[in-house]
Amino acid sequence: MKARVEDTCTACGLCVDTCPEVFEMGPDIANVKVDIVPAECEESAQQAADECPVEAIVIE
Repeated sequence: MKARVEDTCTACGLCVDTCPEVFEMGPDIANVKVDIVPAECEESAQQAADECPVEAIVIE
């Protein structure tokens, strides 16, 4: 499973609060910290994507 953050991110920080193992705040938008989402973080990464207010997180 991979995660990515699209340019539509508004830097609200919800993904970082939900899954700090995968997401971090950059200067303008959130960033993904890891290439592959660790198995133990898949559920929280998916939750971050599902709860993103602008649907900027894509889980593949």
